[in-house]
Amino acid sequence: MAAREKKGPHAILIAYPLQGHLIPSVHLAINLASRGFTITFVNTYSIHHQTTKAINGNCSGEDIFAAARESGLDIRYDTVSDGLPVELDRSLNHDEFMSGLVDLMTAHVEKLVAKIMQQSSPPVTCLVVDTFFVWGSPIAKKFGLLCVSFWTEPALVYTLYYHMDLLKKNGHFACQDIRKDPIDYIPGLKTIDPKDLTSYLQDSDTSSVVHKLIFAAFNNAKGADFVLCNTVQELEPQVIEALQSYKPFYAIGPIFPLGFTNATVPTSLWSESDCTHWLNSKPHGSVLYASFGSYAHITKSELWKIANGLLISKVNFVWVLRPDVVSSNDADPLPVGFKGAVCDRGMIIPWCSQRQVLTHPAIRGFLTHCGWNSILEAIWCELPLLCFPLLTDQFTNRKLVVDIWKIGINLIDRTVITEEEVSKNVNRLMDNKLGSELKDAIRGMKKKLEDALSPNGSSEKNLEAFVNEFKPKAQTQCL
Repeated sequence: MAAREKKGPHAILIAYPLQGHLIPSVHLAINLASRGFTITFVNTYSIHHQTTKAINGNCSGEDIFAAARESGLDIRYDTVSDGLPVELDRSLNHDEFMSGLVDLMTAHVEKLVAKIMQQSSPPVTCLVVDTFFVWGSPIAKKFGLLCVSFWTEPALVYTLYYHMDLLKKNGHFACQDIRKDPIDYIPGLKTIDPKDLTSYLQDSDTSSVVHKLIFAAFNNAKGADFVLCNTVQELEPQVIEALQSYKPFYAIGPIFPLGFTNATVPTSLWSESDCTHWLNSKPHGSVLYASFGSYAHITKSELWKIANGLLISKVNFVWVLRPDVVSSNDADPLPVGFKGAVCDRGMIIPWCSQRQVLTHPAIRGFLTHCGWNSILEAIWCELPLLCFPLLTDQFTNRKLVVDIWKIGINLIDRTVITEEEVSKNVNRLMDNKLGSELKDAIRGMKKKLEDALSPNGSSEKNLEAFVNEFKPKAQTQCL
């Protein structure tokens, strides 16, 4: 890209320290910079160490945006503490990690923002923060900055959290005798079953640190000046329209790298295995890709049932099993002898470039935890989904995929997982008849994504509308 002017708005963009949030945050930074913004992108120390170690095997001071700057974009890079030691295993110490984000990180961010504002030119006008950060709008107001809340999940999930007060008032959340009847009073949403709420909104006990984080985050999100959402207007029109009645809410997704697979900024938290040679040896459309994402955990019992289901299914598969998928203390959680039993039809790897694997012609379907990035990437690659949600928004995302859009099926249809049902549904997904029906539906979904990203598409227009509304307010802030 040609060099951009250096006198546009200057935004500090702070990425939430989880892989699924980091990826769209990086590409949002590139997208805004390509529209004339100066961006100071901020990672936590722990995420910086993980990404640089994944690149070169050591925790150097590498600037992950070096290549992006060479293309003419004004993206600076900085790091901040989340209040915890870098060496702490955040996967094993989930509650301590979340507590740090709520109670410890604020002071470190304030100090960093003050430093950047003193040293930077052009002057900082805006703070772009992940919606789950609890301190976004208060810090922005303290420094006289505009606050842009960045939501990395579907608008449906946002509106459920935004209307927690209605869920409480009507007895569907945060009470001992939670109602089980359908919810029909959320603005823009016709109806939703309680089992399709996010996992944390299905709880009667809301005293956990995660609930504390969610309550604080959405209380502060209501003070944001703008909301940017990684979804597409045509996928969730009624929900988005209802949210726009509260504050400027822009659907600007899917936020992908240019060319989909050509990411100029490294975002992986683990070293990536290359399975291209193995995939090249398999027939076109014969392989199931399986991954449960970057953070959610699975029990060893569930893992064994899925493993044995894959074994008896006779299907070819690539299975991403990150080292801590059960626990950081259990380095090899698979059944004894499983790897030998699947022989050459199964490849098990700790991590990979998911977009590169999904685009390989050998891949036919995707067994997923229903993370939002994974769903958008699967739609783009026209891959039907086999859904096994584990945590948080994944249960609501499953409803979109299976019940509303009909581009996937459930891995299990009951609460108890069995290897027989896993095998049956793996084969259903890979079957020509059902697979073709799902592919037809998913092609229509991909067309909506492509149209949204076209020059006259909704996401392109929404992002341009955001920039046009933002700039006059930013100039006013500087006066």
